[in-house]
Amino acid sequence: MPVDRRLYVFLDEGGNLDFSPNGTKYFTLSSVCQERPFTCQQRLDQLRYDLIEQGVDIEYFHAAVDNQAVRNRVFAIIREHLATFKIDSVLVEKRKTGPALRPVERFYPKMLGYLLRHILESHRLQDFAEVIVITDAIPVKNMRRAVEKAVKVTLADMLPGDVRYRLLHHDSKAHGSLQVADYCNWAIYRKWTNGDARSYDVIREAVRSEFDIFRTGQRLYY
Repeated sequence: MPVDRRLYVFLDEGGNLDFSPNGTKYFTLSSVCQERPFTCQQRLDQLRYDLIEQGVDIEYFHAAVDNQAVRNRVFAIIREHLATFKIDSVLVEKRKTGPALRPVERFYPKMLGYLLRHILESHRLQDFAEVIVITDAIPVKNMRRAVEKAVKVTLADMLPGDVRYRLLHHDSKAHGSLQVADYCNWAIYRKWTNGDARSYDVIREAVRSEFDIFRTGQRLYY
């Protein structure tokens, strides 16, 4: 029997799923993997209340929305806790995606399946009693069903029979670790889309993988 350990996988995405010329060049899907205790989350809670006491009305941290002064303080906390988690990311240059794969209900689960498979292959799964995957809330019912199916198929295929798994869709406000995943994914997305590696350099030590799906230049059709 596995020891009583849980592997948590917090997921966040960057870019959009618009494959027209008006869409983003890249889509990124990143994970933060860790075990309890979530010490970084505790420090972020302290920072949020510090900011509130300083007159800042802030409900939770979101890298694309927070001003630079807040981002600097959040990244400083993340830097202090890099040893407590690992970051993995899948990057998609969307123009290379074949038309048959572009529907959201096909594309998103496919990319998520790639990422989860890589994460699971990086761990001794027999050391865990359970794998808990937590995503930000997914508002579209059909997409949520497709994501759930992709996660369950991947986990059921790879996990030892006595290792349980769960998939949870929670609002990012509920978990400091989802907010950490948001910040880490934002840093990776900025590096790939704008060549701006300032924030990426802060988290680089914890980045285990950045997998460019189209690194060979080939198109992905299905």
